[in-house]
Amino acid sequence: MPALPSPAAAAVAHRYTRLITAASSPASLRALLPIHARAVVLGVSGNPAFATSLVAAVAPASLAYARRVFDAAPERDAYMWNTLLRAHAHSQSHAADALALYKRMRAAGVAPDHYTYPIVLPACAAVRAPRLGRAAHGDAVRFALVGDGFVRSSLIAMYFQEGDVADAERVFWESHGSSRTVVSWTAMVAGYAQNCFFGEAVALFGRMIAKGVRPNEITLISFLPCLQGQDWLDAGEMVHGFVIKLGFDANIPLVNALIAMYGKCGSFAMAEALFEGMTVRSLVSWNTMVAMYEQRGCAVEAIKFFRRMLIEKVGFDCVTLVSVLSACARSGALDTGRWVHEFARNHGLDSDARVGNVLVDMYAKCGEIAKAREVFDCLHVRSVVPWSAMIGAYANHGESAEALKLFSVMKSEGVMPNSITFTAVLVACGHSGLVDEGLKHFNSILTDYQMSPTLEHYACMVDMLGRAGRLVEAYEIIRGMLMRPDKCVWGAFLGGCRLHGNLELAEFVAKDLFRSGSSDVTFYVLMSNMYFEAGMLEDAERMRLAIKEMELKKTAGRSAVNQ
Repeated sequence: MPALPSPAAAAVAHRYTRLITAASSPASLRALLPIHARAVVLGVSGNPAFATSLVAAVAPASLAYARRVFDAAPERDAYMWNTLLRAHAHSQSHAADALALYKRMRAAGVAPDHYTYPIVLPACAAVRAPRLGRAAHGDAVRFALVGDGFVRSSLIAMYFQEGDVADAERVFWESHGSSRTVVSWTAMVAGYAQNCFFGEAVALFGRMIAKGVRPNEITLISFLPCLQGQDWLDAGEMVHGFVIKLGFDANIPLVNALIAMYGKCGSFAMAEALFEGMTVRSLVSWNTMVAMYEQRGCAVEAIKFFRRMLIEKVGFDCVTLVSVLSACARSGALDTGRWVHEFARNHGLDSDARVGNVLVDMYAKCGEIAKAREVFDCLHVRSVVPWSAMIGAYANHGESAEALKLFSVMKSEGVMPNSITFTAVLVACGHSGLVDEGLKHFNSILTDYQMSPTLEHYACMVDMLGRAGRLVEAYEIIRGMLMRPDKCVWGAFLGGCRLHGNLELAEFVAKDLFRSGSSDVTFYVLMSNMYFEAGMLEDAERMRLAIKEMELKKTAGRSAVNQ
């Protein structure tokens, strides 16, 4: 067939471009193929507008086909490159291919535009390619695109995702005028929140409001998780006022964020009122309530709320079950935990890694070690979470040999331990009297894994040395701490002194603690008992009078496990 005259070809290409747009959807590859074939026959398949539309339409169904269309195009402008870049970047498994395409685009001499970098920069963060991200930043500067608000916001988000807070701040504060849009402010607030720089996020949000920048829904959703604890309730109520004033109170994700904020600030009544006042609720709304009750220690309420979800037939997902099972673990509700496990199995959700992890933890905390191990052995993928839970279960139930054996298997499988893992390992060593092995693991936290020991690690090690009578070593470890010892560390040390009758060393430490203003009942009770056991009744009575004068009380313990 002879080629169509130029004006006619343009008209045909335009008509076929409209056909592509009308037919495009992820499931319409069969509908697109005949249109492409007819365009090839008519000689208009190389038209840039048609080829770009076809690439965009066919990519969700077949990236390989989109690449063939792209490669066959005689001319490729920045718009076509961006279309294929976006298709790859939006696919998690092809983000690296998007970066390879960007390199190819640069090698072809095609100048990027302000649409290119909001695609490329997130892909750099997704595949953890910081060097390429910085190179792309340099390209954006070279092409005078870094002043664009969306490019700058993408740079900020990329640096925050890499954990490079200083570079994100530098990019933000270098901007001025129209380039510092609400999008840039939002990227900063979200970045601070993701990196747990809550104080900085609060300060920046205040500065944003003071400058008259109107927050949008995304700004507020990003900011609200920064407000945690009773001290931030007033700030949360202020943000709630913004939500109402700006007319965002019908935005379901934003209301969900407000519910979560009130829960974390301890205002259950307000969270409940917001939830009950919602005319439309998403599953996230329900999950937020269940998680709020569980995280604030109201395990029974969390379980009741889950039963309400089932009664009202609102559905559930893995996130729901994780919160409910965590509530069962927290409250020792073993029978309910078994029921939820069976429920998850019947709905095909027990194979989810998150559900499997919390099942191991729930059974372990409820004393069902064999069942915890059964679930653990059935996990297809084991992250550090179930390994730590299982090692901790063995350690806490006196099966130290099994705990240490499992820790060795964990390391041999290349799983990196975390602070919780090491706490469990040190507890296991302490219960079995393996002091030297405990010291070896304690020292490896810093030397082998470049982690800093936590207060809990120090308390375990001091307790272990104290029980073994190695009190001088225990004291040296306390003196070498990079942080202030807490009552658990000193309590473990004084407990060791009492066990081995070392009243002199205990007095030396206790006097220092009392001079520093410590009013913890544990120290006074330990010293009172030591004086009594040493026959120093006057000193014992002096301690008991001090306890009475300060109205200190010992908190009674209780078992949470329902047998």
